[in-house]
Amino acid sequence: MDSSTHIDEKALIKKITWRIVPFVMVLYTIAYIDRSVIGYAKLQMSTDIGLGDAAFGLGAGLFFLAYFLFEVPSNYLLPKVGPRIWFARILFTWGLITALTALTTSTGMFYVLRFLLGVAEAGFYPGVLYYLTFWFPQRHRTKATGTFVLAAPIAFLVMSPLAGTILEQGWLGLRGWHWLFIISGLAAMVAAVPTLKWLRDSPRTAPWMSSSEAQWIEDQLEQDRVEFGQQSHANPLKALGSKYVWVFALLFFPSTVGIYGLSFWLPTVVSAFSGSDEATGWLSAIPYVFGVIGIFATSRLASRMRENWVPLIVIYAGSALGIFLSAIAPSGGLQLAAMSMAAFFLYSVAGIFWALPTRYLVGATAAVGIAFVNSFGNIGGFVGPYAVGAVSEATGSATNGMYFLGVVLVLGMIGAAIGMRAWAGKNPQAESQMDHR
Repeated sequence: MDSSTHIDEKALIKKITWRIVPFVMVLYTIAYIDRSVIGYAKLQMSTDIGLGDAAFGLGAGLFFLAYFLFEVPSNYLLPKVGPRIWFARILFTWGLITALTALTTSTGMFYVLRFLLGVAEAGFYPGVLYYLTFWFPQRHRTKATGTFVLAAPIAFLVMSPLAGTILEQGWLGLRGWHWLFIISGLAAMVAAVPTLKWLRDSPRTAPWMSSSEAQWIEDQLEQDRVEFGQQSHANPLKALGSKYVWVFALLFFPSTVGIYGLSFWLPTVVSAFSGSDEATGWLSAIPYVFGVIGIFATSRLASRMRENWVPLIVIYAGSALGIFLSAIAPSGGLQLAAMSMAAFFLYSVAGIFWALPTRYLVGATAAVGIAFVNSFGNIGGFVGPYAVGAVSEATGSATNGMYFLGVVLVLGMIGAAIGMRAWAGKNPQAESQMDHR
């Protein structure tokens, strides 16, 4: 049944957005702080526990290796357990492990806790992306996803000045870096409680939606399945054999290399010209202001376009240019300006990118497919910090690692151009049927 004549589409989408998106943004802000606070803690803990640049890069990246290994299993379980309960479980366990990181006394212990943090958090980000497909038809998904991923740079806007201030404090015999882990971990554990109370698993179970509104959402999602030839399998693990899943995984990879290579090392680069930990925190927040602006602007511009390929090409090109300029900038101020440019484009990738694979996959297949794309792409979260750390230790300058990040982002631009030429405007379901003849 098509109930479109009885529904004010604009008002309904606005209601859904306000009920869901701000809350999951808060949760993702906490997630981003917990996984990335290590970049600020390094300024003290590297000396306290004897952590070299290469070891830090490896440990920071181990989070993403674990994420890669456990993300698909996590999202496979999500539809069976239900998003509300599964997200609460993820929040509590990752918060506990983050807090325990304050007990780190050796490089080996640092490695273990970073890996366990990845195991605990695996599935949250792709789980939310999958969750949004329950509520938003395709034409509204780019804007909803773009709003959600604003949480990433917002997390650094919140964390950077606070982290710089906390680092210069000491309470109860603990150093500032200890308190960074304790405070951020406790925030996630506490957030598990309102998650259970606020979120609903689907439009049909939301008390704030009428049955006709829920029916309208279902009708619109069914129309998307037909129009875009979205694929769903009886066995959702078959999504791992889809060429679309693999190509999108490769296409997402450069963005995570760039984002995490930049964000984990930004405090170290800034500290070289800032003068103090507190100043480092405040100056490190500047690029993320531009990250917020970038996501807001690009997601809204792209939402007016049927295809997101051209915006994705432009964003990869802009991010590569910003990274290269940061490596050759002759002064700290110009270097910070170039990194702000890179952040503007890098944080815009997610909102543009995720509207593409969610066109092609639905249902439990989407849960597994999105998880694999994100988990494979997040190997870049391992490669980026580790490569910058290795180059930094070998050359004596973290800035030199930016050249590596820039090359990877150029490859992302090329991949997006190839994807546009191959798939723009085509029906993936028809191609899939041709492949099986």
